[in-house]
Formats: sequence, structure tokens, C-alpha cells
Amino acid sequence: PMGEPVDASVPVEYDAAPVDPNVFVWDMVPEGLPKPFVPEENPMTYTKVELGRYLFFDEQLSGNGTQSCGSCHEQELAFADGIALPIGSTGEVVPRNSLGLMNVAYHTTFTWMNPEFHDLRTQIQVPLFGEFPVELGVSGNDEEVLMRFSIDPDYIARFAAAFPDEADPITFGNIAKALASFVRSMVSFDSPYDRYSYKGDTTAMSESALRGQELFFEERIDCHHCHGNFHFSLNVRHENTVFIETGFANNGLYNVGNNGSYPAPSEGLVAITERIQDRGKMRTSSLRNVAITGPYMHDGSIETLEEVLDMYERGGRFVTSGPNVGDGRDNPFKSEFVHGFVLTEQERADVLAFLESLTDETFLVDPKFSNPFEQ
Repeated sequence: PMGEPVDASVPVEYDAAPVDPNVFVWDMVPEGLPKPFVPEENPMTYTKVELGRYLFFDEQLSGNGTQSCGSCHEQELAFADGIALPIGSTGEVVPRNSLGLMNVAYHTTFTWMNPEFHDLRTQIQVPLFGEFPVELGVSGNDEEVLMRFSIDPDYIARFAAAFPDEADPITFGNIAKALASFVRSMVSFDSPYDRYSYKGDTTAMSESALRGQELFFEERIDCHHCHGNFHFSLNVRHENTVFIETGFANNGLYNVGNNGSYPAPSEGLVAITERIQDRGKMRTSSLRNVAITGPYMHDGSIETLEEVLDMYERGGRFVTSGPNVGDGRDNPFKSEFVHGFVLTEQERADVLAFLESLTDETFLVDPKFSNPFEQ
């Protein structure tokens, strides 16, 4: 086991819990913003969150003991991984880019292409048990993985504290609950934008970033239609949400064969709905911490924010060589809001400054979210 064992009869200390480890306080959410949605069957507690933190960073959770969730979600990168496509524990390439995890609690859905995952516990089954491709590779190694935690006194104590009403709490169901709780706790609201907008710090944003914010919300470039609320995504769910709404859009990244196609196996929402008009539609992800979560797009095919802005300014990407040749500007299924625009050099710099103002440096080093095995 990676953790230092402790006597299971001794209460485990939870550094993240300011008062009662059996409750959870959303004190990081600014006044005036809604708190995240929390499912009734998995209430938040500090004991569960802290257990989830250990599990998230523990390589024992993979079938061959070589990777953890944290292998593809690094805190200093806002829990993205900095590469185009992640590689699973057995060496298989995962076909879609690792999403950053900040403010996942506010998402309606949790993957690039599937609108049906509305619960973090359900989504977590994919990296744990998925076989096409293998990520953590638990399938076929289920008993061995559970045994690793069942014989570790530290984990015995942590599971017992997190699930006190269960005689045998070390189960994959509870592992998913704990991981979901930890990921849900990853709330990020201390960027310059947040300090300026919600905390009264009128010096937090530069003049350039403020000009960029104004441009961002103008109809001329239309960023706000897909990224215009406090979450900067169409996919928003919180404690006051009545109707679950999902947001998927085709942004003109590809137009293979000039018929609206996207490269397999990442063809978009059409893979689920089988409706041709859903070709190329991907989840509109949050722009929070976007400056450090590149490379960008579902396949990591755009390296820099400057190149992303180039694509939207053009109204779609023009792929001129290779198997995916096509002009995304002419994609028949492209969102009406990706229509192209013209910016001056100063305006481009201002928009980029605004996007950079969404970076929460505190979040990137917050010990509540850090790897406990490196402390």
C-alpha cells in the first residue's frame, strides 16, 4: 500500500474538515452564486471527500497498479494532463482529450459525447471498468483491486469513517461515491475574474482583460452563447436547477469529405442519438482555467489558445492535408454562433487576456485537492 498504515481503531484525521467531518460546507462558493447539485443518495461529507482524495491519487486503483485517476488529471494543470490524448494503464490510447475537473460539480453531463451521464458515479465507471479502450483496467482484476484496500489498515479506517452504517464498506459502489464526492468538491472561484465579479476586488482584472470581457459578451463574436454564464458552459446544473439541460455543439473543427463528418471514433453526439444533424456535436466545456488546460478540443488537435481564437475568427478550421482534409467553415451541421468575425491585434490580445483572467491559481496548489502520497 502507498499510504502509511494506521491502527483501524484510531480515528482518522481529516485536514480538509474545519468543523464536523460528517458534513460538508460549500464555503468556497461566492455569495450570490448557487451551490452545486448533490444527489440525495450520495450526500457530501468531509470523510467521504478525503477518502476520495486518497483513492483518486492511488495507483492501487488500477488493475496493474501503474496508474491513478491523477495520472491523467494533474492538479497544476487544473486536473487536465497537458497532452492531446491520454494513455491508459495498459498502454492503449484514449480517443478523447482529458477534461479539466475544476467545477465539475456544476456540469450537467461529464463526457465529450454522451448526454446520458448525469451522475458522477456513473461516469466514474468508464475509466474504472471500460475495456474499449482500457483506462484504469479494473475489469478482470476486480477482486485483486478490492483486496488491496481491504488489507490496508489506513483504508479500513477511512472507509469505515466515510460509510459508518455499513458492515463491509469497501466496495466499488462506495469507491465511486467517494471519488464522486472528491471530484465534486473541486470548486474553483478565486480567479481574477471571480475576485472582480463576485468578491468586490476592482483591481483584480487588468484593463485589457476588462476590454476582452466586453468583447466576449458582444454579439459580434458570440462567445457568450455557448460560454456565457458563471460556469462558462451551456452545461450547467446546480442546487436550484429544475430541468436538466445539456449543451452540445458542432464548432466547425472538421468537415471531412465536405459532408459534415468528424474523424472516427469521435464523431460526436451522433454516436448516441444516431441523428445525422448531431454529427460533430461535442459538449460545450467550461472555460474556467482554460489558459492552462490545453491542448484543446475533444481530440487535443489545437495546441494554443491563440490557434483556438484563429479558428473561431475564421468561422471553422481548414484542414489542408492528411486524412481529415476539409473546410470546417462549410460544415453543414456547424453551430450558427460559429460565424466568424474580425478582430484587431489589440482586440485579440484583450480577448486572450480575459480568458487568462479565468485562471484560478489558488485552485492549482490548494492542499485540499493535492496528492496525499506526496505530502
